[in-house]
Amino acid sequence: MLPRVNDEINEEWISDKTRYACDGLSRQRLDAPMIRQSGRLRPASWTQAFAAVAGAIKATAPDRVGVIAGDLQDAESMKAALDLFGSLGVTSLDCRQDGSALGTGPRESWLFNSTIAGIEAADAVLLIGTNPRIEAPVLNARLRKLWLAGKTRIGLIGETCDLTYDYDFLGESGRALGDLSFFDGAARPALILGQGALCRPDSAAILAAAAALAVVRDGWNGWNVLHTAAARVGGLDLGFIPRPGGKSAREMVAAGAADVLFLLGADEIDLSETDALVVYLGSHGDAGAHRADIILPGAAYTEKSGLYVNTEGRVQRGERAVFPKGEAREDWAILRALSGYLDATLSYDTLEALRTRLFADHPTFGQIDYAPGSTPAALDLSTLGAAGEIDDAPLASGVRAFHLTNPIARASVTMAQCAALAAGVKMAAE
Repeated sequence: MLPRVNDEINEEWISDKTRYACDGLSRQRLDAPMIRQSGRLRPASWTQAFAAVAGAIKATAPDRVGVIAGDLQDAESMKAALDLFGSLGVTSLDCRQDGSALGTGPRESWLFNSTIAGIEAADAVLLIGTNPRIEAPVLNARLRKLWLAGKTRIGLIGETCDLTYDYDFLGESGRALGDLSFFDGAARPALILGQGALCRPDSAAILAAAAALAVVRDGWNGWNVLHTAAARVGGLDLGFIPRPGGKSAREMVAAGAADVLFLLGADEIDLSETDALVVYLGSHGDAGAHRADIILPGAAYTEKSGLYVNTEGRVQRGERAVFPKGEAREDWAILRALSGYLDATLSYDTLEALRTRLFADHPTFGQIDYAPGSTPAALDLSTLGAAGEIDDAPLASGVRAFHLTNPIARASVTMAQCAALAAGVKMAAE
């Protein structure tokens, strides 16, 4: 695993996790369809698996079906899921496993608008509910570079932590946003809002308070959201959120909330309460697959060509390096095949045809490698969030174990060893 040299994003760096978690790509893989029988998952043919999924969905009212997209999904698979389940009348669709409060405002409301390279022009940076060292190491390296050059002041609202540079600690709670003078005198202030501030019961109030502080003016947009899920911006751009009357991801997994749950690589949500029939489409035997009643083996990101959108809204194209394992298939192709069994055949038979439909419905996906924040646009933040009471609980980062944040990393022996060392666990000599 080597970095793509790109001065606008990562310069010439990747994190150690990105570089060394690759052994997880070959472990704990799902390489054949499976159906749970008598409490155990047993191998099945694709025909049997598709028939079982179609039978369950056809026998269920659309308002009792839920679809959750995971954190590593490509845009094409999410688009196919939206087209398929939307045609069936399903309204409970969500890409926000963590319950993030974003997704209903203008596109810029969930982007890192200053851009990753553009953050170097900021003379004051305020971190809210984020630890960029473990959430976005490449971005954190840029912030450290600014600090070393003495070009900016950095403030933090949230848990104290070692960011590898000095900062002004302004308080643990979001209440510190209420009377803040940190940006006074700054010409280009930038606010970085982390998921630790957006996935709480009081997130709407925090969002409104943060929006009131942000500075957006001609030539400068200091409103920045730092995402920790690779698929999140793409999902929000597609509108992969509940339709009117639909349930959110967290509502779908509650007891009695759904009769069928379709998980598109969703492994970061608690499934302990749901009594629904669970269909899991994904590449690894992680949390979603362990709970599944039917497994449709998909492709890892190295095994398919796909589009992904980074935190600044830049569309990036990944190309297949190797073929999927065993009987696994590319995710969009699985959904296309399933659509025939559901009598709702999707209109595209190739990846190129799917992308043509994607670009027509969502033109931003055709702007490969373009960061919209590089040409700042007007942005009204007054509609974000809602007035309300902010809790005094600390704004903690959403990432608690840096080395174990996704199914590929959790399947990696190298990452398991790193996580144990980071936690201070003594390892037996090998």
